[in-house]
Amino acid sequence: MPQPQLSLSVLDQSIAVSGSSEDQAIRDTIAMARHCEALGYRRFWVSEHHNHESIVGTAPEILIAAMAAVTSHIRLGSAGVMLPHYSALHVAEQFRVLDAIAPGRIDLGVGRAPGSDGRTAYALNPHGDGGESFPAQTRDLLHWLHGLPLPEGHAFRSIKAHPRAASAPDVWMLGSSDYGAQLAAHLGLPYAFAHFITDGRGAEQALALYRQNFRPSQFCPAPKATLCVWALAADTEDEARHLFRSRARWRLDRNRGLLRQIQPPDAVQIDTHEQPDVDALWQRSFAGSAAQVAERLRGYAQAMQLDELVILTWTHDQAARRRSYELLAKAFSLS
Repeated sequence: MPQPQLSLSVLDQSIAVSGSSEDQAIRDTIAMARHCEALGYRRFWVSEHHNHESIVGTAPEILIAAMAAVTSHIRLGSAGVMLPHYSALHVAEQFRVLDAIAPGRIDLGVGRAPGSDGRTAYALNPHGDGGESFPAQTRDLLHWLHGLPLPEGHAFRSIKAHPRAASAPDVWMLGSSDYGAQLAAHLGLPYAFAHFITDGRGAEQALALYRQNFRPSQFCPAPKATLCVWALAADTEDEARHLFRSRARWRLDRNRGLLRQIQPPDAVQIDTHEQPDVDALWQRSFAGSAAQVAERLRGYAQAMQLDELVILTWTHDQAARRRSYELLAKAFSLS
């Protein structure tokens, strides 16, 4: 029996690479959105990080507006907006404006994690509560986005989010632990698990919790889940292994508390004692030739009962990143 078509989407983090400027990383993200639309990808999401030497996308709502100007049908969204930094009303208004710019094409992924260190999180919102109000914030956000009345007795019940329209952004709950899965199930929202953060640890349990506890809502009548995985396809496995050195060096450095720009693979030095860690990282990654990566992605999606995966790819060279998405689009017959 033929397997159902697997949809692919993209997460782009506007990575800083050595030899290029941080502002160029933002322009590269906008260009990549247009490229991935032409290839047939379903969604293009951008992340939010602050005070980060490697990931310089700090304002997803602005990037989404810029991407909407150069695309026509691909869904655009955040993965995500770190809601504890902001008021729910402010985020609702921003994304209602985005939906007015690109009606029916906007995804609003929300998360509780700071996307930064604690001091930076405090600088962003000195009056925050560390995410304790996140469930209530998410509830208020949903009501404002959809023009629904807030609960009786709510201090802001009379306030409405503008501009109002016939459509509204789709809200996704993001997470890399059981917390997000349980909250998404409780609120009846689509759920995206950050596989690339945990290397898959906890993914199966989170999806099971989500599906078992899901409560249908007007926002999502049935469970709808995806995984965001790190993947890299090249014309040959050897080429993929070479390109992978940039990602491996970054991961090794990050584990030592060092964040820096992505280095070119030719400049990367891997010490002998580090090689086992690099080998293990390669084995956990969806990396290799296009055929190898496609086979692994299909198998994993089937095992996790998913009809969509979100792909995150880091390479030092933007052309190699574009080529990876081209190869996967061809392997999955996206266009």
